[in-house]
Amino acid sequence: MVTARITVNGKEAPVAPAAPHTTVLDFLRERGLTGTKEGCAEGECGACSVLVARPGVTKPTDWVPVNACLVPVAALDGQEVVTSEGLATVEAPGTPPVLHPVQEEMAVRGGSQCGYCTPGFVCSMAAEYYRPDRCAHAAPGAAPGAANSGDSADRAGSADSGDAEHGPNGFDLHALSGNLCRCTGYRPIRDAAFAVGTPADEDPLARRREQDPPAPVATEYRQDDSAFLRRSTLAETLRLLRERPDAVVVAGSTDWGVEVNIRSRRADCVVAVDRLPELRGLRVESDHVEIGAALTLTEIERRLDGTVPLLAQLFPQFASRLIRNGATLGGNLGTGSPIGDSPPVLLALEASLVLADADGEREVPLADYFTGYRQSVRRPGELIRAVRVPLPLSPVTAFHKIAKRRFDDISSVAVAFALDVEGGTVRKARIGLGGVAATPVRALATEAALEGRPWTTGTAEAAAEVLRGEGTPMSDHRASARYRAAMLGQSLLKLYAQTTEAVPS
Repeated sequence: MVTARITVNGKEAPVAPAAPHTTVLDFLRERGLTGTKEGCAEGECGACSVLVARPGVTKPTDWVPVNACLVPVAALDGQEVVTSEGLATVEAPGTPPVLHPVQEEMAVRGGSQCGYCTPGFVCSMAAEYYRPDRCAHAAPGAAPGAANSGDSADRAGSADSGDAEHGPNGFDLHALSGNLCRCTGYRPIRDAAFAVGTPADEDPLARRREQDPPAPVATEYRQDDSAFLRRSTLAETLRLLRERPDAVVVAGSTDWGVEVNIRSRRADCVVAVDRLPELRGLRVESDHVEIGAALTLTEIERRLDGTVPLLAQLFPQFASRLIRNGATLGGNLGTGSPIGDSPPVLLALEASLVLADADGEREVPLADYFTGYRQSVRRPGELIRAVRVPLPLSPVTAFHKIAKRRFDDISSVAVAFALDVEGGTVRKARIGLGGVAATPVRALATEAALEGRPWTTGTAEAAAEVLRGEGTPMSDHRASARYRAAMLGQSLLKLYAQTTEAVPS
């Protein structure tokens, strides 16, 4: 066994003797770092969030919050982790720790009551505190040079803040979308978030952003009959998967972690692909955009920066920021779930997948990828290397997610539209659907009902009636089949209303 090691709050620690399936949360708590809490064990409450040093978008390193309840501790071999305890600083031996600015604001503004969820909130809030471009979006005069300023909180929620979800200090409340509180209430937490200033020059975690993140390391962590493995290159990984076609492949573990925690699943062999450089590229070519399958959704969102508007509409509605910090397009497509949020969008974009195995690569249109419930054309030993979105993009796009909550919820129905409307006529229509069949599907009959027809109320109403009959929706605890069919039709009428409000027909 090659011993895996991680750095926690500045101190290196061996992973052994933890089992390969042990989560970061359990590992930390066994070491006495009990600020990290287990609430749901599904990545929905955020009580377990911790900070991980990851490759940055605008600086060499970003502090990224993740759900410690989902990530295997072996997956952080060679990486750096900071917990809520590690945010405070000790200025001299034997003296009480000095609270981090985020912790201070949470305390003085009443952001904690029972305190169970507070460490998770603090870690997510600290990540936003250290986001390099946060202060670039602050209201004029609202981002003080000192570590904190009460003046910012005095203006929280005022006209200076722009809207209810962004503070005058540039703080984006979506950073806390994966953190739930059930006793304090969110107003004082929001006040604390909108009160934090800019990191001080001597702040060690701020200075850490200027240095490179830990380099990925090859991992071979075994115990008894189970193993967690990470190879250095794609070629090595594909050879390993040929030898071990039974292996579970993970990136952010946002799906596998739930299986381990809730369904007590165990695997003889887990293979990590999240740090493979061949799966982490992003290129905008003249005729397509290629997105690496192991880039997290947050990385894609920030690196594309609106280049693909339909994806930009998807990201804020995909689970929570904590989940998007780990989830990947490769993982979302690889599970084959009929209620995944990215497949409808990628179907509407006419995306294709680059599949790789030890013998080479092939490109498969996403419309031909799914073959049945959680089944696909992907062969044993084959990985999704990248997603390709053809250019140019259709100018009329929308993603409608129908769920019981605005954010951090599973879709009852998801609909993505991409239309070319020229001279008042629909020249091309692509519609992707999720939650209405055993697989994500294209609404082919509705596309045919739109193409070549004028973009008018009559066309929209007729096509909406066709859309209500697409797929084979079923009734379950999220929605009835009748409701799903109704929402399909309403989504097209909503798209028509949204497009004609701006440009009257």
